[in-house]
Amino acid sequence: MPKQKTHKGAKARLGISGTGKVMRRKVGVNNFRRKKSRAAKGQIDEMMVVHKSVSKRLKKLLPYGVK
Repeated sequence: MPKQKTHKGAKARLGISGTGKVMRRKVGVNNFRRKKSRAAKGQIDEMMVVHKSVSKRLKKLLPYGVK
C-alpha cells in the first residue's frame, strides 16, 4: 500500500497537541495590533482547539501528525 501524503498547507497552519487534538492559530493576529490591548494581544498568541466537527477531516490531511 502506498504512503499517504501530508497536506503541506495543513502542516503549516495546524498542530496536534499531546492528547491528539488539532490546534489552530487564533484570528486577528496580523491586523490592528496597535489598537488591541495588551491582554488581547497576549490571548492571540495562544493556540486554539479546532471544533470537533472539523477536526476529523483535518486529521486525514495530517496522517502522520505535525512536528
